[in-house]
Amino acid sequence: MLGCVIHGEGDLRVDELPVPSPGPGQALVAVRYGGVCGSDLHYWRHGGVGDFRLKEPMVLGHEVVGTVVSYGDGASGPVVGTEVAVHPATPCGACPECVSGRRNICRDTRYLGSAARTPHVQGGFAAQLVVPADQLRAVPAGLPLRRAALAEPLSVAIHAVRRAGDVTGKHVLVTGAGPIGCLVVAAAKAAGAARVTVTDLLPQALRYAVVAGADTVVRADDPGDAGWPTEVDVAVEASGVAAGLDTCLRLVRRGGVVVQLGLLPPGPSPFAGNLVVTREIELRGAFRFDAEFDEALGLLAGAPGLDGLVSAVVPLGEAESGFALAADRGRSCKVLLDFGAE
Repeated sequence: MLGCVIHGEGDLRVDELPVPSPGPGQALVAVRYGGVCGSDLHYWRHGGVGDFRLKEPMVLGHEVVGTVVSYGDGASGPVVGTEVAVHPATPCGACPECVSGRRNICRDTRYLGSAARTPHVQGGFAAQLVVPADQLRAVPAGLPLRRAALAEPLSVAIHAVRRAGDVTGKHVLVTGAGPIGCLVVAAAKAAGAARVTVTDLLPQALRYAVVAGADTVVRADDPGDAGWPTEVDVAVEASGVAAGLDTCLRLVRRGGVVVQLGLLPPGPSPFAGNLVVTREIELRGAFRFDAEFDEALGLLAGAPGLDGLVSAVVPLGEAESGFALAADRGRSCKVLLDFGAE
């Protein structure tokens, strides 16, 4: 079978891989679509994500959907042939974080397509994938697999909005209109936000934010844009750049909440720390997700408009061109690799 493997910075290959067999407690899934994530792009372009560096070849991908093929001994789940989305995290279940109900920050988790540990955890960008059976989620009836492939990034967005607290009736600012930022818009609106304003440097990215439900979009490099709010209740930083965090801290109201969702570059990042003190702003991190995955699938089932965030579907054999397209935010939002294309 074929898989999408990163061998080093700029070295992305479609390799022949051994066909896996499910062991005890595991399931075998025939992957149909895999969403190219910002972390996949970082591994491709920079050989790592944040402080996690590639030390060996790794199958990329953690946003995958497909069909159940078989189960190993003692495993059960959706019946063979069922369309499923794969929850990419395998928490340890024993660390203090897991025990306290915060499995998304498990200190010993395994996450598909991650170089956070060595040996690396191989990812889901392959024709067939073996995972623990309890990580399969049946796709709700009527939800197309292409839209279901948004479940993982939407889960990240839902978790970030939840970290902000109750957003009902509030004005939410989102800095960065990449796929995650756009899905934060959808998650905030679903959670009852009265207004969502999105900033970005690129007009095309802002058009995708409108597709996701943004009420106002603002060019981040245009201080004279009439759409700039004077104050917001909550801000979610989804761009992963220090300037975005600075914008959030300066626009959130006194006593407001800023959620840092985008991964900042490695090393120290400057930010307006005095504002955190003098305005008693609550600065919170948001990392991955846990049970939000099930909520995301339910939300997607009733949100056909989010189909518009899938800007391209590329056959596996053209993976490098698909990655190049996904990296060009002026031309794309979410790019899917198709593992079932002829």
